[in-house]
Amino acid sequence: MVQELTSISNKSVAVIGAGPSGCICAKYLSDAGIDVTLFDKGKFLHTLLPTGGGRCNLAHADFNFKSLAHNYPRGKKFLYSVFSKFATDETLQFFKSIGVETYTQDNGRIFPTSNSSSDVREKLLKSIKCKFVNEEVLKISPQYKVKTNKSDYYFDNVVIATGGHTSYEILNFFDLNIIPPQPSLVGLITKEDFSQLAGVSIKNAEAKIEKNSFYGDILFTHKGFSGPLIYTVSSVCARKEMPYKIHLKFSNDFDFQKLLNSNPHKEIKNLLSQLVPKSFAQFLLIFINIDPDLPCHKIDGKMRDLIYKNLTDFEAVVTGKVPDGEVVTCGGVDLNEINSKTMESKKYKGLYFCGEVVDIDGFCGGFNLQNCWSTGFVCADAIINNS
Repeated sequence: MVQELTSISNKSVAVIGAGPSGCICAKYLSDAGIDVTLFDKGKFLHTLLPTGGGRCNLAHADFNFKSLAHNYPRGKKFLYSVFSKFATDETLQFFKSIGVETYTQDNGRIFPTSNSSSDVREKLLKSIKCKFVNEEVLKISPQYKVKTNKSDYYFDNVVIATGGHTSYEILNFFDLNIIPPQPSLVGLITKEDFSQLAGVSIKNAEAKIEKNSFYGDILFTHKGFSGPLIYTVSSVCARKEMPYKIHLKFSNDFDFQKLLNSNPHKEIKNLLSQLVPKSFAQFLLIFINIDPDLPCHKIDGKMRDLIYKNLTDFEAVVTGKVPDGEVVTCGGVDLNEINSKTMESKKYKGLYFCGEVVDIDGFCGGFNLQNCWSTGFVCADAIINNS
């Protein structure tokens, strides 16, 4: 059943930021009869358009709220309370209620059947019955005066939903701890030069960081590497000091000597291409100073062990993040400042936060949008029930 918030109030609410969290919050507030004004300096809900490669990966098929929360390197315990009120089931019910049907891929990612972010954007915006103000909010004062580049407005409650790429200067009047934002889901720059492999991908690789192991696909780039596996690594290591080492396993364990013995006249690059892409096999052999054209019967024990080591435990050194690859940020309003049951400031009654503006970020796969839908709902629920 779709979550319904039915209380009616004469209170006015400003929602600052018309991204996913701000829009779902405004939707629920306006449905409950509350006077809502939605502010954004740009196009409303435009940040939804690139999500899921333009297809809008709006959720992930994990229907246990505690299990779902484990997909967030920052915010896991905080989200227990949030997801207990609004998680994957409620998200799907909500979108169905506004005319967005969905399907689930084998990897658990949930998309609209239209495979169109613009379709989801259009239907969500159309469902919101509130005032849309296309102005830039410059600052917010206590007693909730909202100053924009064009006018001043006064509200009983303010919801901050400005996203992770925002300036926090609008909150300067408030004594809040802001954790400096850092790129989270990004490609990584490496000490090793993988530029000749740019565009080559390896499926089902493994990355080890200290005692942690992660699995997924890796994509080589001109600056280092990217892809789902690397996004996971970059998320977990978002605040890790550079440089740091990653150990990569490109192939499952195998009996290398048996393969060599069975293919004595085959060139070593061609043998390895049975395990990894041929271009990567050639690159790896040159990288460890072994002739790719060498026949297998000339591979001695030392070379065999060196090849095996680099296929199953390749050490790469991460030196930076790709600046233009930023998808999500960690950082924002410190979670210790916020009541997880209401998303309200612990210090300032009537001031709420939702979405990526707070220090919550998740892995790839619909988790960051889920954070937006859920925290946006909890904000609306709390405001209505406190009215």
